[in-house]
Amino acid sequence: MTEPQNTPPQIFHRFFNGWLVELNTNLQQLISAANNHNCDANNDHSNSVLRLLIAKSVTHYEEYYKMKSVAAKGDVISMFSPTWLTSLEDAFLWIAGWRPTTVIHLLYSKSGIQFEASLTNLIIPVFTSDDLGGLSLSQINLVDELQRKTVREERNISEKMATVQESTADKSMVELSNVISEMMRNEGDESNEHDGRVDSALEPKTDGLEEVLHLADELRMATLKAVIEILTPIQAVHFLIGAAELRLRLHDWGLKRDAESGAS
Repeated sequence: MTEPQNTPPQIFHRFFNGWLVELNTNLQQLISAANNHNCDANNDHSNSVLRLLIAKSVTHYEEYYKMKSVAAKGDVISMFSPTWLTSLEDAFLWIAGWRPTTVIHLLYSKSGIQFEASLTNLIIPVFTSDDLGGLSLSQINLVDELQRKTVREERNISEKMATVQESTADKSMVELSNVISEMMRNEGDESNEHDGRVDSALEPKTDGLEEVLHLADELRMATLKAVIEILTPIQAVHFLIGAAELRLRLHDWGLKRDAESGAS
């Protein structure tokens, strides 16, 4: 039978491809803003321009999760086996997306890289807040507090996910699988009359998956916003550059690996 067109996974797949194109456009604008930023002209107008770009990037990420939520209502299972991602990206998924603490590790990594660059570029290092190499002590403390909070919330969501996964072996599922297996042994085939019972048994499981996915995506977005709020406008621009570059390059590397695996 021909697969119906415009299913939730197909619609989201097309959306995702366009979303990546827009992400690259945003990246180029962020890079241009960072390159043209003058630390000596740190005025309200300059920061307003940066904040507009930051808001645009945040909205772009929000659109991703809104569309993902809509697609999940139509077919939540597809969100956990995304055909729009590469096998490389799949390998690093946590509840159908990136682990929220990843953005904090990204911040630390980017900060370390820019800090080291300032050491090599200056005979006498002068650290400012113009990039992530100049994080203040108060900012570092806020990031550390955010990281500990995010780890706790990740654990809570992981426990909820474990409960949903374990429910596949609850009494109703085991009993139903036994009944249908007996019918297959006796009749040589599975009767369609049990499709309704199967759907009824699986419905709370898929509802549970949708709930956990929603919680995970909420935490991903909340963590991203929290990191940005800790940073100055120009620091946030550098952070968003790092996030976009990592997202795009992982997808590119995954496509290349999948193509090579397919060819072999």
